[in-house]
Amino acid sequence: MDRRKFFSVTGAGAAAAAAGSLPAAEAAPKKAAGGACASASLPPLKARLGHQFGSLTDQTAAWIARFGVDAVCTSPKVTDPTRLYPTVEEMKGMLAIAEKHKVKVELVDSVLLTSSNIDKEKNPGIMLAKSPEREREIEAFQNHIRTCAATGIRTLKYNMSLLGVVRLEEVPGRGDTMYNRWNYKDAVAKNPPLTRAGIVNAEEFWERIDYFLSHIVPVANEYKVRIACHPQDPGMPPEGYRGIDNVLGTMDGLKRFVGMHESPYHGLNFCQGTVSEDLYHPNEELPDIIRWFGSRKKIFNVHFRNIRGGRNDFVAEMFPDEGDVDFVKMLKVYREVGYEDLLMPDHAPHVVGAGSEWGANENFAFEFGYIRGLIQAEKHLV
Repeated sequence: MDRRKFFSVTGAGAAAAAAGSLPAAEAAPKKAAGGACASASLPPLKARLGHQFGSLTDQTAAWIARFGVDAVCTSPKVTDPTRLYPTVEEMKGMLAIAEKHKVKVELVDSVLLTSSNIDKEKNPGIMLAKSPEREREIEAFQNHIRTCAATGIRTLKYNMSLLGVVRLEEVPGRGDTMYNRWNYKDAVAKNPPLTRAGIVNAEEFWERIDYFLSHIVPVANEYKVRIACHPQDPGMPPEGYRGIDNVLGTMDGLKRFVGMHESPYHGLNFCQGTVSEDLYHPNEELPDIIRWFGSRKKIFNVHFRNIRGGRNDFVAEMFPDEGDVDFVKMLKVYREVGYEDLLMPDHAPHVVGAGSEWGANENFAFEFGYIRGLIQAEKHLV
């Protein structure tokens, strides 16, 4: 979305009409059937500004509080590396830091099922379908659900990936930033080796997903804690990549996923950037995708991220105001479906030479302001 479009959303058009520079018919909101304004028929916008990062510390809590972020996803520090879930005491320690800095924690990340490549994963039992490790890890995930319930955390976030977040190379971005690029044909041409998972076809991948959900969803139901899965990033053709068929990298796959072991506590960490990467024409296709999952209340969190390009060929991790996806257009759809959770920036471009953490944090500050501005503008539209 460019600067002119942003100002058109925030009321500049109405101001121009008042000054006589626009015909009244063009400046006035269009009427819906019955004479009411079309946007007035929508529910109030309930989406809020969020963010995610590793462990909550005094430093990170103070940083997030500085920008007025409404709520965060973070993780407690697990003091015993052999224990694959936090205790209630560790969760309470995290929340004590949050309360000190007036930060609200609504989601936490799982110790298991991260977005890392399976070759780097320390606890790969669930994704490799390897016993007895898989059973131990599933029990730990169940215990994490219980500690969330005991400490008032509403949502537990996780991934079901073997390849992790796959990118091809870095390319220069705006100013002194760098963006990541993905092109499937170019990546395959490099002939990368198989991972330790070997060849995993769609049938095998779905079996592993079903086994996990069959043991986890009943516990989520019992304790009323939502489990939010991130789509596989990015989608791949059916022939896969490095021997893996990324079954959660298509819309049909994600629809099948949320329909398995159907539950109001089983849904998505809906990464708008990743979903855009799975579509050939993201700006045109995304609204109906949001409507499909949003109307079924399967969107538990949103990574509000932009790309340029589409499926199999895109530049990712760019600033939200310069990609192909119109954030104003998407925000209206989130409002339409009654989405009431967080909109989080994600994968902010990094600054060369600034260090991976604080270089990205500087850019996240820009994205906080951008997203909050859109939310405030949409709330005041009538």
